[in-house]
Amino acid sequence: MKRIGVVTAGGDAPGMNAAIRAVVRSAIYYNLEVVGIERGYAGLIEGRCRVLDRRSVSGIINLGGTILRTVRCKEIMTDEGINKAAEFLKSINVDGLVAIGGDGTFRGASRLYEASGISMIGVPATIDNDVSGTDTTIGFDTAVNVALDAIDKIRDTATSHERIFVVEVMGRRRGLLALEVGLAGGAEIILIPEIKVDLDKICERIKRDREEGKISEIIVMAEGAGDTRLVTEHIAKTTGCEVRLTVLGHIQRGGAPTARSRVLACQFGNKAVELLAIGERKRMVGIRGEKVVSVDLDYSWREEKKIDLGRYRLAEILSL
Repeated sequence: MKRIGVVTAGGDAPGMNAAIRAVVRSAIYYNLEVVGIERGYAGLIEGRCRVLDRRSVSGIINLGGTILRTVRCKEIMTDEGINKAAEFLKSINVDGLVAIGGDGTFRGASRLYEASGISMIGVPATIDNDVSGTDTTIGFDTAVNVALDAIDKIRDTATSHERIFVVEVMGRRRGLLALEVGLAGGAEIILIPEIKVDLDKICERIKRDREEGKISEIIVMAEGAGDTRLVTEHIAKTTGCEVRLTVLGHIQRGGAPTARSRVLACQFGNKAVELLAIGERKRMVGIRGEKVVSVDLDYSWREEKKIDLGRYRLAEILSL
């Protein structure tokens, strides 16, 4: 193996730049050349790339986003798109590709492997933490802390004005981020796609809380758990309380990565290059406990990551 590529695909996550840096500098340690693919998988189809050296990645460990940029590319899931991408990788003499992203990124990498025979190593970087085979992902800790900082501020206003706040966090299909944020933020109620709840029962609880002297509440809701606007309106109408909606949106994706996200990026990026150097063909790196591991790339996106029901129950107990 002489030359490897690195690509960031799908949604950006804080720590992607730290992962790019780790890949490039680890590759140089192993005497490998590195080519950066620009604009995600679209760059493979469009033929966009540039050589990366140690100076190319100086001063980026603390930056959010990705210096390689990323776009969501539907064409990579078509036979035509995959074939174009595979031919481009062969044309620039890439022997292995490090794909940094989430489950959609890894689906594309698996198809690329089948089409090209080029080694593919996945590095999980997604604020949703919904990739199987790893306890956590690059960017998840940062997103949690960004949302937590906002909720801490919102709670001050909620208490001052005796209001209920519904805070929408990201998570179109999964509620791992909302659960972590809700537990750490002391939310009274957490709404996630995996667990269906009776909204009227929630309203009854809120009315009971008010009768017992509780003057404010925070409801953390994953965007995929329903229409937050309608939920806000229903609670206000049913309880007679003042209810406000705050949508945190894309601020959860940006900003400087936390120490946890940076360290994971360093570990994952280095491990990915190590796997290529020893001849691994189709793997994803991850962490279990404190140990950096690797799993079959297909497992990472085919198996649904389970929600921790113990944490959900703990959040319920502590919100009483």
